[in-house]
Order: sequence, then structure tokens, then C-alpha cells
Amino acid sequence: MPRLSLYSQNKQNDYRFIDRIVRESYTVGGLDIFIHKYLGVKPTADDGTPGDATQPHYDETNPLFIEDLLLLENRNRDYDEDIYTLRGEYRVQDLDFDLSQFGLFIQGDTLYLTFHYNDMIDHIGRKLMNGDVLEIPNLKDYHPLDNTVPALPKFYVIDDTSFASEGFSSTWLPHIWRVKAIPMVGSQEYKDILDDYTNNTGGIDGDDGEGNGEGTLADYMCTHQKNLEINDAIIAQAEHEVPLSGYDITKFYLVNASEEDNNAVYITGDSTDITADNNLLTVDMALISPDISGYEMSYMTGDGLPPNGLPVTPGVAFPPNAVNGDYCLRLDYVPNRLFRYNGSYWNKMEDSVRTPLTNGADCKTQRSNFVNNTKTVETTDRGDIPSRQSLSKILKPQEDN
Repeated sequence: MPRLSLYSQNKQNDYRFIDRIVRESYTVGGLDIFIHKYLGVKPTADDGTPGDATQPHYDETNPLFIEDLLLLENRNRDYDEDIYTLRGEYRVQDLDFDLSQFGLFIQGDTLYLTFHYNDMIDHIGRKLMNGDVLEIPNLKDYHPLDNTVPALPKFYVIDDTSFASEGFSSTWLPHIWRVKAIPMVGSQEYKDILDDYTNNTGGIDGDDGEGNGEGTLADYMCTHQKNLEINDAIIAQAEHEVPLSGYDITKFYLVNASEEDNNAVYITGDSTDITADNNLLTVDMALISPDISGYEMSYMTGDGLPPNGLPVTPGVAFPPNAVNGDYCLRLDYVPNRLFRYNGSYWNKMEDSVRTPLTNGADCKTQRSNFVNNTKTVETTDRGDIPSRQSLSKILKPQEDN
């Protein structure tokens, strides 16, 4: 009489009987979970130019390939356009606070899900692995606080996989595949899902609930746009508080004084230079126009504006018929230069060195043009070389052609 034993090196009828029961338990008591299958890194064409050895070129998609061998990252991931449905189970848990020796942490953002192993192989063609994205439909938030946002699905990324301990039957063979999933964040790795996902019945593509609007899932799930708004608001406030570099001395009043004796000349009501006839006030410009900058001459104080808020004539040439004390801002100087007419010649006062601190296309200063220089330099042996290059590219040796 042969020895009775449930264990066998091969999958016998005992294993198949138990496996059908386990499959039925998931069919009856499980829920549908949508699987976004990870295919691998996006193929990169090899153009023949020498590249980085840590980032090899791949002409096909394979989940076993690694995009960055140095950092061990797969940033440009390719996901299957088809979405697979698989029955699974997980234990619903509350958000609890874990008081550990390092501080207070929130537990509950990690899900541990189980799937029937053979059912998974039949539907997906392989085991669930790190990088696969799970969409949990029963966790969709249908009543967000912001009523302009449609009901958003809940996405989790598989972080670890293994056979579940409770999935081993009396045959000592496994029936259940267990995965550890963490919430998906809006990053480069999941661009395929965030940009291509649409839900014509839930209004992900718009706010009318029928998918007639514009936008992608990333516009609602990611905080990228909100971070940009916060950054723009901070920049706007900084530009309001510190609009220019250097120091603002326009709030100070400068009296007219001679460079020789440094005696101030004050304008008073009894001065013979001031007349008030027919409600008209005439003032000698030479008396109220300071002929030196005085304490305004300091580091990064030149703004091209006359002291005491006096009028100035901007242009690329000096104005004709100038009188003693007139100011002129020459715009053809780089930086712009402020002159004062002393009756016989135009005396240099200061250079406009205070520039906006925010570089960009709207900033036409010499510093901004240097930083944002998009021109190229023509060479006879290396072609057109960009004027603006990072130090890593400049210092990297180039092979001779």
C-alpha cells in the first residue's frame, strides 16, 4: 500500500482542488483592481554619438532593463495602454499615529494586497512586480472638498512582492501572491498614466462631468501647478519688496552744495531768485539741482534717476537748449548714464547699475542677457557651439573628429 502524503514535487489533483477553492474565494469575496502593467523603460535610439556608459541605449522594451545603472532608476517608464482587471483582497485599516522614538508618524498609507497566483498569471502573463500601478476603484473620492475637482481614482505603486504566508496550503505549494503598495505620486516615472488616463464618465478630462473639458489626471492629482503658483507668488512679493539690486536712496533729500567749500545753498521764500507773478512760480534750476551726488555715491546706488525727484530727459543724445541744472539720461550707454548740465558741459553723475533681480525674457539688462544668452558661436572644426553651457559639458573632454 503506497504511503499517504499531500506533498508532492509536482502539482497534483490535491493542489488543483485547493487552488479552485482559493480562486472561488477571490471571485466571490474580492474586488476588481485595475492593473497598469509596467512594460519597461522607453526605448532610446542610438544615434552613434558617444554617450554615458551608465545610461545604455535600448531598442526594445523589457521590464528587466535598467535605464540608469549608476542611480539604479527607471525614470522614463513605459506602461501598457491596456488596463487589466484582477480580483484581489486587502485589509481596510484606519489612519493610526505611530509614536516611535523618532517622532509621530501616520500609518495607513501602505496597502498589502493579495491575489490568486494562477489567476494573475493567466490574466497578466507574469507576476505582479515592482513598478506596476494598481488602481483601487472602491477608494475613489466622490465628494472632494473642492467641488470643482471630479471624483479622482486612487493609485498605488507596487513596492515589494512575495508569496503570502497564508497562501500555502496543506500541499506546501503557494496559491496567493502578496504585494506591498504605496501611494503613487506625480513624478516623471508615471507620466504615461498621468497624461494618458481619461475617464469619459467621471469627468477627468473636464469639469462638466462628461469629459468634454481639457486637462489630464496630472492636473488634478499632482501639486506641480500649485507649487508653481506658490513660487510665482513668492517671486512677485520679493520683486515688490526688493525690485532692484543695490540700495534705494530715492527717499533721501539731497541739498545743493559746492564741491569746493561744501556749503549748502537752501532755497527760501525771500530769495531773489524766486518770483511769484500771476500765480506762476519761477525757480532757478541751478539752485535746486544738486551738482554732486554727495552721500548718494555708494556701492550699487546708481539708478539713473536725478536726486530729489527732479525731471530728467531720456534719450540717445543730449537735448538742445539745455539750462544749468538740467539732467539727461543717455540710453545708448551700457549701463545707462545720468548727466547734469552745469552751464558749459554735461557732467557725469552716475551709472544706472541697479537692475532687476529676476532674470528672464522680460528683463533686458546686461546681466540677464549674459545669463540667458541663447546665441551660438561658429567654429571651423566643431560647428556651432552654444554660448551658454554648463560647466560639466565645458570641462568634459571631447574626442577629436
